[in-house]
Amino acid sequence: MQVASLGFATDLMVRQTEGSSVLDKGDHIVVRTPANPDHYWGNFVLAGADYADRDRWLGVFAREFPEARHVAIGLDGPVASDEVLAGYRESGFEADIEQALVATGMDAPAQLPGVSCRRLDGDDEWAQVLGLDLDSAEQNDDQHLEFLRRRAGQRREATRRGPAIWFGAFVDGRVRASLGLVSDGRGLARYQDVGTHPDYRRRGLARTLVATAGRCGLDELAVGELVIVADPGYHAIKLYRSLGFADADQRVSLLKSPQPG
Repeated sequence: MQVASLGFATDLMVRQTEGSSVLDKGDHIVVRTPANPDHYWGNFVLAGADYADRDRWLGVFAREFPEARHVAIGLDGPVASDEVLAGYRESGFEADIEQALVATGMDAPAQLPGVSCRRLDGDDEWAQVLGLDLDSAEQNDDQHLEFLRRRAGQRREATRRGPAIWFGAFVDGRVRASLGLVSDGRGLARYQDVGTHPDYRRRGLARTLVATAGRCGLDELAVGELVIVADPGYHAIKLYRSLGFADADQRVSLLKSPQPG
């Protein structure tokens, strides 16, 4: 299957880098992450052009993931009509429309007093990034916390193998913001999970960190295109555009979360 969405194409690249399996079944793709079954977008079906057939894709997901408590389906191609999305919502799905953006250049990062932006180094700094994720998490149940711990392990393994780099913004020696940059080795790189501790937001850390990672990709990894995906209604997209990112295409992600109990 030829993936049309830049957001999903780079998602698949990232999942493979982190050790997930990506199986092309002709008109859809199945992504599995056995090491982290609670990672919803590590265990999903990417539907091709015939994504309006809701019953079919519900059946495909059920067959591929019979033990899953969630249902996650990506719709590749042009954004689905309101009628199609309404049908999925009637079945209990949340529909997220996200914007992929691309930059081919990046200005040098601003220097913030008292802030150091660099690659992570060592067990303690990786533990600090996990702590940052835990502090920023909207959910604090055991299942979600275990998902974050497993995801952190996958990311560290990806950086050990080389195609991924994780960066931190340090204030007084502590990680207060972080992000990842994953390269396909052929000139394309995708940002991952730009996050800032709630007490350190609106201080320019994320902006400087995005620029630091971008310059690293362009200068050291021979990257020609930097890709980032954002919620078009969230303020962060303005930051990315101000750094030189331009809108590419949009993607639709459909998620039915597990019911409590």
